Amino acid sequence: MPSESDFKLVETPVPSPREGQVLLKILYLSVDPYLRGFMRSSHSYASPIEIGQVMAGGTVAEVVESRNPKFQPGDIVESYSGWQEYALSDGSDLRKIDPSAAPISTALGILGMPGMTAYFGLLEIGQPKPGDTVVVSGAAGAVGSAVGQIARIAGCRVVGTAGSDEKVRYLLEELQFDAAFNYKKVTDYQAKLSELCPSGIDVYFDNTGGPVTDAVFPLINNRARLVLCGQISQYNLETPEMGPRLLFHLVVKRARAEGFLVFDYTARYPEARERMAKWIREGRLKYRETVVDGIENAPKAFLSLFTGENIGKELVKVA
Repeated sequence: MPSESDFKLVETPVPSPREGQVLLKILYLSVDPYLRGFMRSSHSYASPIEIGQVMAGGTVAEVVESRNPKFQPGDIVESYSGWQEYALSDGSDLRKIDPSAAPISTALGILGMPGMTAYFGLLEIGQPKPGDTVVVSGAAGAVGSAVGQIARIAGCRVVGTAGSDEKVRYLLEELQFDAAFNYKKVTDYQAKLSELCPSGIDVYFDNTGGPVTDAVFPLINNRARLVLCGQISQYNLETPEMGPRLLFHLVVKRARAEGFLVFDYTARYPEARERMAKWIREGRLKYRETVVDGIENAPKAFLSLFTGENIGKELVKVA
């Protein structure tokens, strides 16, 4: 488990843009569990963050100085500038945001990478059908909460797991999940899932891995789809957990378990944003943000992801 002492707050002069560049003032910073995987020396699907580098992360920023004809001071953009108050960009990694369409923070949450992850992971990999039972682990997080609601829109029965009674109430009362339970208060996950999924499990959206996922395998139906999105319960283990060997259930049920990276669907993000924005306007898709003030509190906000303190999308308000 990382600690706040693994991070250092460093002051440097605000840079000046060269020809073709823009200077960005960071407004919101996204902290996400996947960043933990980049804090290792081993290569994942992206290069590791080197010791001494600026910590990575998605941002929403304002253009404050521009020497790039495509951008004007005052433009609000989505970028990948990391944990800093100001950043330079050549514009190639920027997406303009319309502040009148939705709160700009949503570009890092429900209409950003987490929302895209939920949309494409469930609809493309999970392929839910009306009447299916969909189980979501980590269901009160930024991705899981969107997955459950999209599954409801698709006509499915939705069951979620979360780590507190407050989160369970949020899933049931505000997001209208059909059932949910606090995994910290349940000892027999398979029995609980069997009770809440009397017709078995057709789609499992996995954000956590670990014992909850182990309990799903014996309950999957024929042709079930297991969507492997994240394994947050495993990210900070010094020694990998030994678990039961359950892949034979995929054989018996002719089921499919598939991992994915949301970046594979980048070209289709506009399609997803349009549909999800419409669902938000109609009141069919809700979201919550946990916002921490000040870049100096970014490490604390990041670590809270692994202790389950946040509900919905975790953000740092930088300016």
